[in-house]
Amino acid sequence: MIAKWINRLFGGAAPEASAPAAAVRPAATAAPAAGRPLSSAELNADFYHWLTGEHAQVPPAAVEKVIIEELGRLLQTPTTAASMVPRVPAVVPQLLRSLREENTSGADLARQIAQDVVLVAEVVREANSPYYAPTAPVKNIEGAVMLLGQNGLRMLLARVAFRPVISQQTGRFAKLAAPNIWTQSEKCALAAGLLAASNGLPQFEAYLAGLMENVGLMVAFRLIDQIYDEEALPQSDDFCRRLFAYARMLSGRIARLWDLPPDVVAAIEQAGDPEAPPLAGVLARADRVSKLRMLHDARRLAADDASIAALARDERRAFDKLGEREQD
Repeated sequence: MIAKWINRLFGGAAPEASAPAAAVRPAATAAPAAGRPLSSAELNADFYHWLTGEHAQVPPAAVEKVIIEELGRLLQTPTTAASMVPRVPAVVPQLLRSLREENTSGADLARQIAQDVVLVAEVVREANSPYYAPTAPVKNIEGAVMLLGQNGLRMLLARVAFRPVISQQTGRFAKLAAPNIWTQSEKCALAAGLLAASNGLPQFEAYLAGLMENVGLMVAFRLIDQIYDEEALPQSDDFCRRLFAYARMLSGRIARLWDLPPDVVAAIEQAGDPEAPPLAGVLARADRVSKLRMLHDARRLAADDASIAALARDERRAFDKLGEREQD
């Protein structure tokens, strides 16, 4: 199947969309020096290699060009990209709107949640988790709503809404990557919420940006499954940089298409940019913390690794909190 895409690449295909400056720097040729924290590009490459299982047989360079070219085309049609992942359940946007209305009572929220048995189970389970540690088991939706509070409920609903968007995937490579991409999304969202709260920024918007930022990466794996039927995936550092750059751009455009709050869209699109708004900086730091946590838990990074040791105090608190959450 890949042959026809290679032919398109070298035989009159549309020119490749421009990648962001950060995505087109020369590939790294050596491993990070001992005792030096990983750069963002190096961390993304390590995360990608772990995520994809480090396939031993590396495909030809032309394959990388085809995938990146098609991702560039997809950026021009965000509606097509959005159609490659499930939409959120209809009841969740309704509930999120209700949570923004100050006069909505806990009883009103409980009645809306009761319309969806999956949400009922999720809310009660969350209320009984070690994270909230109730003094007595919570057995009904009313008690769960009271314990979680509006902010806790908003974050839970967002998590429930985004789980099928990322985790319910078809296709070999998408299915391979989806469980760990979803886990990293959850961890990034939690870290973003914690960092936002400790820096006086809106916690829920940060949490929502963390859940949303990997939607483009999931679309990228869906695209790879559609155009590529070999066993190995590209592994070069340059491919990793371009893949993550395009995936972030896709996430931002899909977020805009889904009418997510403008500050959430801006945070996704500008994360890592030193001139970006504070929420984008929080998202970039949360993404780093969550990936370090994932690689540490997978025994790819030691507890005394330079990248972990270099975390700021609030980042280290979030890193440790993610470990506690894993034990829930």
